[in-house]
Amino acid sequence: MKIGTQQRRQERIDRGIKVRTDGLYALMSWRELAYLIAPRLLLIGGLLLLPLVVPGMYWLRVISIVCIYALLSLSFDFLAHYVGLVSLGGAFFVGIGGYLTALLNTELGFSPLVSIPVAAILGGVISTILLLPCLPLRGVYFAIVTLMYPLFLSRVIEALNILGGTDGIMGIDGVPYVWLEQYGIIIILLLILFGLRRLVNTDLGLVMRAVKDNDQAVRASGMNITHYKALAVFIASSVGCLAGACLVHTYMWAGISTFALDFSILPIAATVIGGGGTLVGPVLGCLILVPISELLRDFGTLRIVFYSLILLGFIVFRSDGLMIYGQRKYHQFQRWTDI
Repeated sequence: MKIGTQQRRQERIDRGIKVRTDGLYALMSWRELAYLIAPRLLLIGGLLLLPLVVPGMYWLRVISIVCIYALLSLSFDFLAHYVGLVSLGGAFFVGIGGYLTALLNTELGFSPLVSIPVAAILGGVISTILLLPCLPLRGVYFAIVTLMYPLFLSRVIEALNILGGTDGIMGIDGVPYVWLEQYGIIIILLLILFGLRRLVNTDLGLVMRAVKDNDQAVRASGMNITHYKALAVFIASSVGCLAGACLVHTYMWAGISTFALDFSILPIAATVIGGGGTLVGPVLGCLILVPISELLRDFGTLRIVFYSLILLGFIVFRSDGLMIYGQRKYHQFQRWTDI
């Protein structure tokens, strides 16, 4: 294209950045800097503004539930797509974290601001110990074991009438202030999201991905793959237990329903819709699925039909997920440059 005697051509915005370096950003202009940070600022700003624009307390509570499911989805995505351990234990992590924070709050008098992080770490330790004998398993076998744990524990609590039995543990304190609850869970979600994104790109993250791709090669290199799997399970289970602890203090009640299979299934569906292996995709999937589930609640049991059709549509027509599709389109943005 000629403008007077000046010639111009189109080029992709990210091409100049990628030509100069691979993985390290060498920025030459504010335009390139804006190109890199705009998606991150959009996500952070959107989540922080969300409580200010939604109508009423009901939807504020829905935002909290979205963030809780997003934490579970991050846990699943990290284990499945960066370590190779497909876990159906979201309900297991939620139940462990929920009951631990309930006991810490009601029996020991810990405030929610203390019991939540303590329950997350302690729950991660307990979950890792219980799953340690299962780490040699892969694929569907590991998934089946993680699915059995919440079913087993819920029946034990019901049969032995412990931990409140079918009535659950009541009298749990909520987070002191509504806005502290809202922005606390949002900030926790953002910190864990960007923390995991940083982790998977470190040397430790590269070893974990190598375990996923070829664990025999990692073992032949003299590394203990059980150690890395256990560390990954601890990180993922701690995130899941953190979600369970936040859920219990949101509802101020802990019971057998914290082991419900919804906490195992919906994070997987959100990961499929948002895009597995991206970490951001599962968060996007939860932002879509959870509000839709609430909007369809008036349909009663028929909402499962609509819910299934939505999920089926994404699987058939956008199987790679929205985030991967969006990344591909984002990197195709072009601009005019002088020759």
